[in-house]
Amino acid sequence: MSTDKYIRRNLYKVLRKTGVPRSVIAEDASYENDMLMDATDMTCFLFYLETKFNLNIENDMLPQMLSVKSTIDYLQQRCA
Repeated sequence: MSTDKYIRRNLYKVLRKTGVPRSVIAEDASYENDMLMDATDMTCFLFYLETKFNLNIENDMLPQMLSVKSTIDYLQQRCA
């Protein structure tokens, strides 16, 4: 399985585990506007994301991870 496919599949699993409906998960979706995630949701999402991908996301990266696409880009850099 390609790294890109692995990242997307597992990111979508994390979003589903966080409670995001499958119907709103899209690459251009924003966590706040499209998925209606608040600070608590984001905390859970980041915990699951760090666990699933076995990495530590620095707090200064959080403002840059506003959408599915930006998270995929970040994970591609970290998991390459």
